[in-house]
Amino acid sequence: MQYEWGKRGCERPAYAPIVGSGPNSTVLHYDKLARKMEDGDIVVLDVGAQYSGYAADITRTLPTNGKYTARQREIYEIVLGAQNAAMAALKPGMDMCAKGDKSVYKISYDYINSHGKDQHGKSLGQYYIHGLGHNIGLDVHDPGAYCTPFEAGMVVTMEPGIYIPEENLGVRIEDDVLITETGYKQLSERLPRNPDEIETIMADAAQHRAKEQQKQSD
Repeated sequence: MQYEWGKRGCERPAYAPIVGSGPNSTVLHYDKLARKMEDGDIVVLDVGAQYSGYAADITRTLPTNGKYTARQREIYEIVLGAQNAAMAALKPGMDMCAKGDKSVYKISYDYINSHGKDQHGKSLGQYYIHGLGHNIGLDVHDPGAYCTPFEAGMVVTMEPGIYIPEENLGVRIEDDVLITETGYKQLSERLPRNPDEIETIMADAAQHRAKEQQKQSD
C-alpha cells in the first residue's frame, strides 16, 4: 500500500499501519504484525497516507479468503448500516457527543445496539468500544472536542466498529468526510464498502493471480 501511495505522490504514511487478523481484529491499535493470516479469518486494515501535508485515515475489513462467512457478513452489514445512518445525518450543527439529539455518535450506537445479538443473545452496543470519529487534517487526529458542533469546511472520520473477542471477530469501516453547507462529501468514496463489491474485487484478483501463475509455469 505504501508503494502505491508513493507512486501517486504521497509523502509518507499518515500513521503506522494497523493490520490485525482473526483475534487481532478485535484489538483497536494492534501493531505487532506477528500472526500469520489463516483461511476464514477477517482482517482489519486501518491505513492512510499523507498528501501535501494532509493526513488520510481509512479502514476496511476484508475476508482473507475473499468470502465473508455468514456471521462476518452479518456483523459487517450492521457496522455499515450504522455508518450510513450516521453519515446521512451529517450537516452543520450536528456533533459527535456521547448523547443529545444532535449526536451522530448516538445514531450509530443506537443502530448497532438494535441490530443483531452476540452468542448469548445480548445486544451488540457493548462491543462498540470507541467513539464514532475525530477531526482530521494536518494531523491524523486533529484538535477538536467531540461536542463541538460541525461547521462547513471541517473534515472528520466516520468509523463505527464492533469487536467481539469471544468470536475473534472485529469489524471497523472508516471514511473521511467533508462537512458542507448542506450535508457532507465523502472523500474516500472510491474505496468500496459494499461487501458484495469487495468479494467481487477479491475474486477477480484471485483469478488474475491464478492466470499469471499459470503463465509462469507454462
